[in-house]
Amino acid sequence: MGCNSLSSRRPAPLDGPFGFVVIDKPAGLTSHGCVGRLRRCYGLRRVGHGGTLDPAVTGVLPIALGPATRLLPYLPGDKTYRGVIQLGLCTSTDDLEGDPLKRQAWPSLSEAALQQALAPFQGHIQQRPPQVSAVHVEGERAHARARRGEVMELKARPVTLHRLELTHWNPDTGQLSIEVHCSSGTYIRSLARDLGEAIGCGGCLASLRRTQALGFHEHQASPLPESNENLPEPLSPLLALSHLPQHRMDDRQQADWRCGRRLEFGEGPGEAVVVCNPDGTMAGIGHRESPQLLRPKVVFDAAG
Repeated sequence: MGCNSLSSRRPAPLDGPFGFVVIDKPAGLTSHGCVGRLRRCYGLRRVGHGGTLDPAVTGVLPIALGPATRLLPYLPGDKTYRGVIQLGLCTSTDDLEGDPLKRQAWPSLSEAALQQALAPFQGHIQQRPPQVSAVHVEGERAHARARRGEVMELKARPVTLHRLELTHWNPDTGQLSIEVHCSSGTYIRSLARDLGEAIGCGGCLASLRRTQALGFHEHQASPLPESNENLPEPLSPLLALSHLPQHRMDDRQQADWRCGRRLEFGEGPGEAVVVCNPDGTMAGIGHRESPQLLRPKVVFDAAG
């Protein structure tokens, strides 16, 4: 049956769960393990996560279900964390999971002095990843080489710390609490290490929790399900795509869109555009081919 004969038909709902489940990841479990759990619970093969969390880190882990996995590249990359940094201790992994390398007394510091020490790490900076990280070194992950005992000279990379706040300082334990809103690719373990070096006593990350990722927030998170009973209802991808321009189609455009035809679309910002059905539900993602044309890139419920 061709597209012309389908032009007056309303699209059928997508088969199976569609959208994002935001998991409050527990400590001790990998992000891949969370994906495997949801794959089994929802009975889906197409499941993917955005923004890997180390096993010891807790918090927001958005997981895409079904065709929503195609939207992961379009979600905003910025993330927000609450963390605790331990001064006076250097480890092999830049957190408390690693082997201690050096212990040293931390200086007597006021909150004002700590604020001053944190200031150079705000904004656009160059940051060297931890030895135990997912960075590729000659075709292999750095953490695999590090676990074999190799010590690598990892190149610093540009990252952005949009906001870096000191929320608490305990001079008795040498621990400071921070909140960080940063770009994708930022390592809070590296921040802890580099802050300790700047102060002169060494430092590492004591604990970390992610409170926002890919446009989803802590208040939207659910515990990781144990079985297929009482599963969280998937959230609409539109909740995390507000940073992109949006176009709501009429019935005629909807028929063209489902058949993969380009849409007339006025000038505006950005290359990617969220395309919605006449009822406001998500139809897909279009890319600007010219100032007046939108080319279908991700089409849900395509005809034919």
